[in-house]
Amino acid sequence: MHVVWFKRDLRIHDHVPLSLATLAGPTLPVYILEPDLWNEPDMSTRQFLFLSDCIIELQRDLGSIGLDLKIMVGNATDCLNTLNNTIGITHLWSSQETWNGWTYDRDLAVKEWTRENHIEWTESPQHGVIRCLKNRDGWSYLWKKRMSAPMVTATPVGAPISPTAHFPPPEDIGLTPDGIIDLQKGGSSAALDCLNQFLFDSGQPYTKAMSSPVTAFNACSRLSPHLAFGTISIRHVFQIANKRQQAIQTMPRGPEKKEWQSALRSFLGRLRWHCHFIQKLEDEPQLEFLSLHPMMRDLDPQSFSPSFFEKWKAGNTGFPLVDACMRALRATGWLNFRMRAMVMSVAVHHLQLPWRHCALYLATQFVDYEPGIHYSQCQMQAGRTGINAIRIYNPIKQGLDQDPTGVFIRQWLPELSKIPDRGIHHPWAFGHPQPIVDEASARQHAATLLYGRKKHPSFKKSSEKILKKHGSRRKPVTSPLQMQLDLA
Repeated sequence: MHVVWFKRDLRIHDHVPLSLATLAGPTLPVYILEPDLWNEPDMSTRQFLFLSDCIIELQRDLGSIGLDLKIMVGNATDCLNTLNNTIGITHLWSSQETWNGWTYDRDLAVKEWTRENHIEWTESPQHGVIRCLKNRDGWSYLWKKRMSAPMVTATPVGAPISPTAHFPPPEDIGLTPDGIIDLQKGGSSAALDCLNQFLFDSGQPYTKAMSSPVTAFNACSRLSPHLAFGTISIRHVFQIANKRQQAIQTMPRGPEKKEWQSALRSFLGRLRWHCHFIQKLEDEPQLEFLSLHPMMRDLDPQSFSPSFFEKWKAGNTGFPLVDACMRALRATGWLNFRMRAMVMSVAVHHLQLPWRHCALYLATQFVDYEPGIHYSQCQMQAGRTGINAIRIYNPIKQGLDQDPTGVFIRQWLPELSKIPDRGIHHPWAFGHPQPIVDEASARQHAATLLYGRKKHPSFKKSSEKILKKHGSRRKPVTSPLQMQLDLA
């Protein structure tokens, strides 16, 4: 029996392991629900509920090609061992996974198990992330080559069947309600709906609208949770978006065409960006746990204010836009990129909270939590990478820039509903409590710490090493043939 182990690739279209397995022989698709994973500090009920939608649709889609998804609960090696003892596993197929440290250790254990049991395990690339990459030279060339390769289609192996397995509710593995009230729908059909809605309707103002929380909830593609759970392949998204970009070129000249052209350039660039950051975690798994730049690792305070941490999480810092964002995130599981950067920046710089404490909490709130992107971005906003510009967001200025009349703020902070526009970003002038820290002095203190560290004689040398290993290079510096040989 050829076992296809589904992890974060919950689809049947453009699913390489499924396609290869069904061509090789009798196939059993399996999903292993691992309670120990879901008890990790970066996991949450909202993510599980999205997963549940995905699994239900995956069952239906597999049934349409004659396959019944087997759902198992427990440790991966124990579940695979049970399968091997009952049906005999000829070959294990799965997608490569670059995820959190727990899954990294689990995959090492599964690899050892397959070796001990003489079972071949084939892991196919899932994104544009390249395993065992020697250096970043030419990475963009190889990424585009992968994205442009033909997609694969699952071949029916029998008559359609109805799903038989039951996916357990979150309480069965110890998860409790976490405040989500407006959760995106999971599954491949929802992913395609998001993509088509964005490419043919809501995405036109994307380039300018993505920064403000007032417009971003509608103007962004909202594909991020689908990419995180693999309900659609990034290659599929890339090729449909490319086709749409080509169609836009035939539109008559005018503002509409110009706006759509800008939107597609921005969107396609962010697909590459997605894999670029996951590649960093693939190449350096400690990114999840340690500051990338070694000289930044002792910057986190030895002690911090638990009260500040709780007020930040609850959206009670006194900075209107920060608080609105934190409450919106708790309710919806999503924020646009600029607001993610701002809330992280304020937590680490203004409130002097440890970056990893904040990163773990935000991980539980994001339905689209993707460790490779998440930890890289949290470290960037915390000024811990050593290769990115230091950004210490002024939350009051961000409010004035991104929500000038307080539309988003009033939506999520009803206590400020009666504050006039001129005071919405300074509600303390109208009798509301002052922010928990003074914005200007807190920002200055953080800047002194970070820039002081950057002036150290050894700082630049370490930064150069990091840039060589992780920096983006758009143009290949070696020939395509040499790049292929390097990957062989």
